[in-house]
Amino acid sequence: MQGHITTYTKKRYFVYLIASIVMFGLPFIKINENHFFLLSFDHSKLNLFFISFLTQEFYLMPFVLIFLFLFIFFITTLSGRVWCAWSCPQTIFRVIYRDIIQTKILKIRKNISDKQKKYKGEYFKKFIAIVIFYLISIIAVSNLLWYFIPPEDFFNYIQNPSEHLLLVGILFCASLLLTLDITYLAEKFCIYVCPYARIQSVMFDHDTMQVIYDEKRGGLIYEGHTKLYKKPPQGECIGCEACVSICPTHIDIRKGMQLECINCLECADACSKVQNKLNRPSLISWTSAKAIQTGSKVHYLRFKTVAYFIILLIALIALIFMANKKENMLLNINRSSELYSISNIKGELVVSNSYTFLFQNTDSKPHEYYFKANLEGVNGGIEILKPRKSFTLKAGEQVKKIVVIKATKKLANNDQKDTILALHIKAYAKDDEKISISRKSIFVYPKTTIIKDKQ
Repeated sequence: MQGHITTYTKKRYFVYLIASIVMFGLPFIKINENHFFLLSFDHSKLNLFFISFLTQEFYLMPFVLIFLFLFIFFITTLSGRVWCAWSCPQTIFRVIYRDIIQTKILKIRKNISDKQKKYKGEYFKKFIAIVIFYLISIIAVSNLLWYFIPPEDFFNYIQNPSEHLLLVGILFCASLLLTLDITYLAEKFCIYVCPYARIQSVMFDHDTMQVIYDEKRGGLIYEGHTKLYKKPPQGECIGCEACVSICPTHIDIRKGMQLECINCLECADACSKVQNKLNRPSLISWTSAKAIQTGSKVHYLRFKTVAYFIILLIALIALIFMANKKENMLLNINRSSELYSISNIKGELVVSNSYTFLFQNTDSKPHEYYFKANLEGVNGGIEILKPRKSFTLKAGEQVKKIVVIKATKKLANNDQKDTILALHIKAYAKDDEKISISRKSIFVYPKTTIIKDKQ
């Protein structure tokens, strides 16, 4: 076996950079004036995958959440707590605060490889570090808010803070909480607060990838929770404890899998540097328990991972299907409080019903709308009296229309009671045949005695 220095930490930092660019950039990217993701309560709309939805279409959110949770479960079963170390904002912010601000910039921590040592004094520098991170936290919280308030609105709002006190309060209070979390709770958040550690422990199996100390090569250090040796009498571990000093969650990976391990693999990098000097590979690697025991490769395709992948695929197809079912116009119909109206037009009695139509254009471009009306089981018999002409709505615009429908012939012959007829309304965009919607209501025709009284 030959030595090899692993570079998991550098790879993690590269992933952090890409993730940060994506998170900060996405709110500013728009296609047809729609964002990749925007849940705006101010504008009562949801943008998802650059498609606009209204609050009436929030039924899509459960599909999105189900997909995200299933994806996390799938990744956890396959690769362990890869989210925690490689994508979690908590871990990224801890790297910024501890490794960059405290260690690289202010030199409070003397060695980036010793994350367990606490440095006393330097109170002024520690205060400056907190202030610097608080400024960073304001930017981070602002970035989060851009997924709920479009950046163009956000920057306008904060220019007039007195008119948007709620936004300003959320921004500064959330920034304080984030600063408290990163500077005080630190990795204790991962250990005691975050529920993911408990969830992942029941999702692991012998093929799940995790950070593992090779006890066969390195030698026995622990028996249960009891530490037997600093340096085992037999094995390749030299007892330097570089893996222990560099661990951000303050554990000894040689003890075995622990809830506190976040899969950052800094211990693997540290061990590889030491073992490389002896021309041996690292005693700590990112592999599975079964692969270590048998000396084989990690078994990725197994029942659990395949099952999760199939369920994920079904959830994604359902999400896409529901998104494509999106209606590009909305229509609500309410009847007026008056059952019907009987009027005399040019010597002819006209029976009409009045309705309130609430139209909304949910498409990303303007359209010209009109509608048709017909009675169930009746050939003709009614006509739209008002409005006579079609109308245009801008993207997202809604309008209330008073609609009057009149009977053009005798629709019933009942002396005892009014006749209720099923009314079908089809609203459509005249400039796009794909956009149409159907609604049901009723048309009330008076009994014959009332018509005779009006003659």
